[in-house]
Amino acid sequence: MSVGPTIFELLSQNHISGAAISAPGQTSLTFGDLLELTKSVIDTLNMAGIGRNDRVAIILPNGPVMASAFITIAAGATAAPLNPNYRTDEFRFHLLDLNVKALVVMAGDQSPAVNVAQKLGIPIFPIAVQSNAAAGMFDLTTPKHGLVPASSGGPAMTGDIALVLHTSGTTSRPKIVPLSQANVCASAEHVSKFLLLTADDRCLNIMPLFHIHGLMAAVLASLAVGANVYCTSGFNAMRFFGWLDDAQPTWYTAVPTMHQAILARAERNRHIAAKSNLRFIRSSSSSLPPNVMTELEKTFRCPVIESYGMTEAAHQMSSNPLPPRARKAGSVGLPAGPEIAIMDNEGNLLPHESIGEIVVRGPNVTHGYEANPKGNEAAFSHGWFRTGDQGQLDADGYLRITGRLKEIINRGGEKISPREVDEVLLEHPAIAQVVTFAIPDPKLGEEVGAAIVLKEGQTLDKQEVKDFASSKLASFKIPRTILFVDEIPTGATGKLVRLGLHKQFGLTEPGKAKLP
Repeated sequence: MSVGPTIFELLSQNHISGAAISAPGQTSLTFGDLLELTKSVIDTLNMAGIGRNDRVAIILPNGPVMASAFITIAAGATAAPLNPNYRTDEFRFHLLDLNVKALVVMAGDQSPAVNVAQKLGIPIFPIAVQSNAAAGMFDLTTPKHGLVPASSGGPAMTGDIALVLHTSGTTSRPKIVPLSQANVCASAEHVSKFLLLTADDRCLNIMPLFHIHGLMAAVLASLAVGANVYCTSGFNAMRFFGWLDDAQPTWYTAVPTMHQAILARAERNRHIAAKSNLRFIRSSSSSLPPNVMTELEKTFRCPVIESYGMTEAAHQMSSNPLPPRARKAGSVGLPAGPEIAIMDNEGNLLPHESIGEIVVRGPNVTHGYEANPKGNEAAFSHGWFRTGDQGQLDADGYLRITGRLKEIINRGGEKISPREVDEVLLEHPAIAQVVTFAIPDPKLGEEVGAAIVLKEGQTLDKQEVKDFASSKLASFKIPRTILFVDEIPTGATGKLVRLGLHKQFGLTEPGKAKLP
């Protein structure tokens, strides 16, 4: 089944009685009901002056209503989902920078975004959920006065912008990434085809739905083929196995830190893991340590598929294939939608086995950052998008990421991939999680640091870590500063954030740390 060029067409092609959205303790929302809800939301928005390409900020808790609100709004306008945990200044920045025309929140929500929107004169559209409503069903109300019907109403067209997101802005001002209907539908098609999804599949979603990973891989890719997505309230390791037992999904997708937290609770939930019917597990958004992949496959008796994506490509760019095709641990697989190549600093494409910058082009890739000519000049070269990641394609065409270019540690001229150090340290039987990062050094420029979470009941000292590392790594790659922490700091989506991590730990020079 091919994906239509718009979200509305995508929804229209599925069997109306099939279950589209499910959630704990609720009846499922059918595709027929989701399509009718979409038509109703588009009409409501249009009557309130919101039409195609008008931006609607969505600030809702994770769950089925967030999933259906994204789908229904993006089908007729431009969805701008925001992290509900932002503070006042962050909401003000995003609402202004994205030039939103309306804000959607739960009725009675006391989010600081409401106050910000009122001060900015942005209309607020509250969502209400009736008792005993099917998962994802809601009522959308709009202000009664002062609004003129939209001049460009109806379902969005292929070239219209379906979704706008900001980049993380770790080292610079966040950039606006506009993704068209064609971009997001191409991405959904790429994910569903590579994972061989059918209407018989059910995805257990634990990813936040203000991020491209959950929106595309879990929600839109599932709906693209008439499959069901079981929407939880967000990742919670203590509730995961209960959801797994209730939903009986055929797959789930998550970031590596989530997989590691799930494994930490797997032993006490062996009976649930043993009777699960997972066809595969997917990992994306950051590097999956090979030992975590091995342990997941042992625990759940199914293949683990590591994929590679980013916001500018509407998520997926490459993926390891399902068996019987080869999966390569430590690799993010084969091109899974767009073309992938390796480029040098001068814009020349390099042969296989060469290390350089990973570049992509294809129907899922954004046409460019919004109102950012300098950013676009740096990001695009000869029609290719520069990902900012360093990697190589092997002889079989599998992609291996060797590091984020901005994360490479430069120790006195020696270039060190923090991912390589992570993977070595994770081979130690006492280590559960690790993140390697750069620490400013007055003599060498940068020095190597590592924050480590030990497995429950395990002990280890810093010298033992260094001795273990020295048996597998060149001396200049061995962490000089080692911190034992209770948890690894992550971003809002659960991804490891290396850049600036030394500041979080209060490290201004090797050996001097202030633990959080």
